[in-house]
Amino acid sequence: MWKRKELKSRAKKVVYKNYWTAIVVCFLIALFTGEFGTSIVGLWQSEDSMDPNYMIHRENNAMNHPIEKTELQENEIEIFLSQKNIKETLNETQIKVLESIEANLNSATKSQKYIFKIWDAVTSFNMNRTRLGIVLCIGAVIAYAFTVFIADPLIVGGKKYFLKARKGNNTKIGEIVGVFQKEHWFNIAIIMFLRNLYNALWYLTIIGGIIKTYEYRMIPYILADNSKIKRKEAFALSKQMMKGNKWNTFILDMSFFGWNLLSVLTFGLLSILYINPYNAATIAELYSVLKQQAIAEEYQYCEELNNENL
Repeated sequence: MWKRKELKSRAKKVVYKNYWTAIVVCFLIALFTGEFGTSIVGLWQSEDSMDPNYMIHRENNAMNHPIEKTELQENEIEIFLSQKNIKETLNETQIKVLESIEANLNSATKSQKYIFKIWDAVTSFNMNRTRLGIVLCIGAVIAYAFTVFIADPLIVGGKKYFLKARKGNNTKIGEIVGVFQKEHWFNIAIIMFLRNLYNALWYLTIIGGIIKTYEYRMIPYILADNSKIKRKEAFALSKQMMKGNKWNTFILDMSFFGWNLLSVLTFGLLSILYINPYNAATIAELYSVLKQQAIAEEYQYCEELNNENL
């Protein structure tokens, strides 16, 4: 059984050997995908994208600064009031179902800016604001296409960088764009899309979503290891690798809580300069351990993990 201290100790060495390139890689991933949500305050939406009450926060802010209200803020206030009126006609169970659906629809564009909200677009149509609804829908489609074909493969590229950084010094930043080769790109995009889709659907059950998030945790690393792998094999391998490791991985994630708190106090600067590379390198170490275990115990489809350079 792997130990957190050992993984984190090895991860620190990897970050030390590849410090500046690791910082740049994580910054680019944060900038273009939003994966490290707290790293770049104000540019990307992180936890708020799963908050059904986000419109309330925006409405209160606009009300407190009436002189600075923009047309977009006025539209958001109108949308919020419409949503509030609808919810007043529902019972408690119906409200919970509505908020769960809303949160999951918005999470489909989690890494996008606030304006790209599918739910707000639907509400705009219900308010007979067709033009605004169309603009939001077009924006959401463009944003989601960017997520599927650029951001998600780039996340896999980041995993590949840290897997390769384990083997040497000054790993090249260009490793993150290797996934965009014609023969690999589409397969990676489709499997990552399905992973996110299945996860979003499982989150309708709340607990199931949390469990599946950890069950699918190794899929980006498996794709980084073998970008030609088929969907069935990738999901099966991740499921086997995480069996019996979900809780320990959760505890591993929680071990970064103190670091993340410090990051908030430094407005994300500490994340950029240290925490993001440290975290990414740690999970890469975890994948390496689970990969070795999969091969040693001859998991089904373990022969697909055949990249000796990672």
